[in-house]
Amino acid sequence: MSVTPVPFGARLAQAISTHGHLCVGIDPHPGLLQAWGLPDDAEGLRRFSSVLLGAAEGRAAAIKPQVALYERHGSRGLAVLEELLEQAREAGVLSVADAKRGDIGSTMAGYAQAWLGEDSPLRADSVTLSPYLGVGALMPALELAEQTGRGVWVLGLTSNPEGQRVQHAGGPDSAAGRVVADVAAWNREHGDVPLGSVGLVVGATTGSAAKDLGIDLGAGRPPLLTPGYGAQGATAADLRRDFAGVWDQVLVPASRSLAHNGPSGVVQCVVEAARDLAA
Repeated sequence: MSVTPVPFGARLAQAISTHGHLCVGIDPHPGLLQAWGLPDDAEGLRRFSSVLLGAAEGRAAAIKPQVALYERHGSRGLAVLEELLEQAREAGVLSVADAKRGDIGSTMAGYAQAWLGEDSPLRADSVTLSPYLGVGALMPALELAEQTGRGVWVLGLTSNPEGQRVQHAGGPDSAAGRVVADVAAWNREHGDVPLGSVGLVVGATTGSAAKDLGIDLGAGRPPLLTPGYGAQGATAADLRRDFAGVWDQVLVPASRSLAHNGPSGVVQCVVEAARDLAA
């Protein structure tokens, strides 16, 4: 007899309630590896990843490995990422694979199987996706995520200036607004209590963009992944101001600001960031 999986949105809401809003980003940039005295190879990735996961366990709601920084090492790097995701599952730490995949048809189905399939060694609790071939093109991932109790994060409003030319286009009927509306519709139909399992990526430094574009980030209760806190300039006060009314939906990633003091300082940085976001 098959067991219906607990939806990702419910698991994330519980993790935020228990551990707070912090998501530990695991971004093994070459410069950080060098600063830590680690080699820029698979073993360096493995040691870096282990420290960040250890610091996140019991102190943060989730981890977010940046897939590109593993992929650049080819199969050896992806093997380390597989290990990290497995270790996170064993530790009970939710994972966000920051892969930003997006395509159509069987190719999108392949990406979905890679990151959300029950038998995939790369399976994560959730994955970031790009909707700019149309949210409908992401359907293989949305459907598989629902079947397996996993989640997706759809790029909504990103903080890079170039993104505004596409995302803000159309004013009141903006491209970003249509993406958010499609996500809200999916969550309403497939379950949005306490949170939907289809979330949005909304940059922490986008300020009042959602309000200015008439976008309701509360519609459909999407989890909100808000990169930009810490090293990129956004403060906890900025986040609470700009996401007032939807704060319980917010998951705040931080990476460089947690790793800049070296491996011996990571736990303290995680504790301080979690406290900052809880204040």
